[in-house]
Amino acid sequence: MDAQELLNAARGATEQAYVPYSEYRVGAALLTAEGTVLTGCNIENANYSNSLHAEEVAIAEAVKRGQQDFAAIAVASDARDGVTPCGMCRQTLAEFCGEDFRVYCDEGEEENGDVAISEYALGDLLPNTISLDTLEAAAGERS
Repeated sequence: MDAQELLNAARGATEQAYVPYSEYRVGAALLTAEGTVLTGCNIENANYSNSLHAEEVAIAEAVKRGQQDFAAIAVASDARDGVTPCGMCRQTLAEFCGEDFRVYCDEGEEENGDVAISEYALGDLLPNTISLDTLEAAAGERS
């Protein structure tokens, strides 16, 4: 599956979003290493800290299905504003994905009708991530 198709799946997921407070719909499409696409949408709550992000919902669906090896993720908002995963979602992705993991973001429409795409490596979006290795190293320094 190419980035255009993955972003189209993310755009479709925005339609399922529950956003009575912000009215800012976000969808994510997560591509597994096996080629399966799982989508998620943001789900808001009056207590904003309990809201779920589209990327988290897609990852939770994948893990629930026994998938933990991912190839790429696409993120789109209904504003088509190039939204990227937030810091919390970047850290969640880093739990399962390496620095080269591809993140595609929806920048709107190109003149030919294709989706304009920004592409990032997860390591560029989240350098010096917290990982099992960094936690073990920190624990070893305290011993």
